[in-house]
Amino acid sequence: MKQKKNILVTTYWSYNNALITTYTLPYVRIILKQLAPGCKIYLLTLSDKQNFDKTNFEKFRTELEKENIVVINYTYSPFGFGMAFRFTRIFLELIGLILTKNISGLHGWCTPGGAIACLLSIVTRKPLVLDSFEPHALNMIENGSWTKKSTAFNILFKLEKLQFRKATEVICAAKGMIEHAETTYGAKKKRYFVKPACVDLNLFFPPAQASSDAANKTITCLYAGKFGGIYLDKEVFDFFKVAIDYFGDRFKIVLLTSHSEAEIELFCKNSAVDRNKVQIAFVKHEEVPAYLRMADFGICPVKPVPTKAFCSPIKNGEYWASGMPVVITRNISDDSRLIAENEAGYVLQQLNEQEYLNAVKKIEYLLAEKNTSLRIRQLAEQYRNFEIAESIYKTIYA
Repeated sequence: MKQKKNILVTTYWSYNNALITTYTLPYVRIILKQLAPGCKIYLLTLSDKQNFDKTNFEKFRTELEKENIVVINYTYSPFGFGMAFRFTRIFLELIGLILTKNISGLHGWCTPGGAIACLLSIVTRKPLVLDSFEPHALNMIENGSWTKKSTAFNILFKLEKLQFRKATEVICAAKGMIEHAETTYGAKKKRYFVKPACVDLNLFFPPAQASSDAANKTITCLYAGKFGGIYLDKEVFDFFKVAIDYFGDRFKIVLLTSHSEAEIELFCKNSAVDRNKVQIAFVKHEEVPAYLRMADFGICPVKPVPTKAFCSPIKNGEYWASGMPVVITRNISDDSRLIAENEAGYVLQQLNEQEYLNAVKKIEYLLAEKNTSLRIRQLAEQYRNFEIAESIYKTIYA
């Protein structure tokens, strides 16, 4: 008989962030299935005070409590002194929760969430599992947000090292992360797993096979995400310009993004892209599959910095599950390699006009092939299936 135990899952995101609804909760439900009947998972979220909607939160919390998932929400602060000061109270309350609610294990999600779980593990001596572990501090330097001399970088980097050494199990977002972590943090791990961002395959379906008039078909490129930060911006619209010049009136762009009309208009202007070619919408994640069914290929414009070899963009799994070729930058997770090896899109080796043209021609070729969408769907079935997560959590918790 399974031993009754509760788990505390720590994140650094708001309850209504897509990283909670699509990148955390599906796995939390899988973990819960491995535990004994009656066990609970306590989920820590951090919400921006200005954007906190109490009514929506209470609805969210009440619905999850029916599943034995208890949401604990605190006010978010950017990582640094402000959060360190605020965390003193949070930390003490979480220790009380661990001691009074029969918490037997801590499950830290990504690096900042893992740092919280790590400190709690040190004090309470509860075992620590790191999930979706990837280098966050170094990436903040690479994308220009921090410097190596900044306090935030030094604190988080030391906490990354500490949590990696402390964890009993480490679940990496990409295959190369464990070697990177052992080299960077100077420790060896016996128990580690690889779990990319998985998707619910039942929500996404490949489009119809290429028709005989494919040469005259409208070609729609879809991107779900933001520009700037860890993502390229002007380069994406430069790519759009090349595609428009090549395909002409056949080419359409759909952006599922929170950027304003003014921001999109400025991006278009800076790259000489006809604004009328671009459709923008900000939709709930559950509406994304419907948009993907209407598109022909996707883009994943993650900046090709070194640490992004160890991330796992969920959008690629959704594109693949929809049978869509992907234009991606080089050395992103295991995805760039898989796309190249399986003829599932195009990997940009450089960010210039010639490479954009090469990508456009490759997409045209793939869309004309009859079996492209089914081949790409098989990538999702093999590499982004939730069965991967189920196997890992069963090993750790069952």
